Formats: sequence, structure tokens, C-alpha cells
Amino acid sequence: MLELRPNCECCNTDLPPEAEAYICSFECTFCAACAHDKLKLVCPNCGGGFVRRPVRPAHKLLQYPASTQRVYKPKGCAAKAA
Repeated sequence: MLELRPNCECCNTDLPPEAEAYICSFECTFCAACAHDKLKLVCPNCGGGFVRRPVRPAHKLLQYPASTQRVYKPKGCAAKAA
């Protein structure tokens, strides 16, 4: 089950479960702005691509809550060349 991490690894912006967020196959999590503009849809941790993180229905969040563990790695998120 996806962790639904609570923040962007680059800019530390809060990403509630319903937010537009992007993840790689390892669940590294980024806000839309960082994923598109800074990272050009390539994960700085694994080199894989991103997909939009699915939204977990609100009624399922009660039984399967989002993660509260924040991951913040700003040094790995330098702007990538186009």
C-alpha cells in the first residue's frame, strides 16, 4: 500500500492526501512544481520517472491513514538541465 508521504522531498511543501503529488517506483514524493520544473519528471534519488500519486478516498483514509514521516532531501533536488 502506498505510504502517501506528507511532504515534497525538495521544497518540504505539505502534501495532504488529496494534493497533486508525483512519485517514483520507490515512492519518493514531490510536489507538482518540483517534479515538473526542477526535476523534469526524473527522480533525483533513483533516476526513474514519475507518475501522479493516486488519491486515496477519504473513507479509506480512516482505516489506512497517510504517513506522517517526512522525507526532506533538498541537496538532491538541484534544477536539472532541460
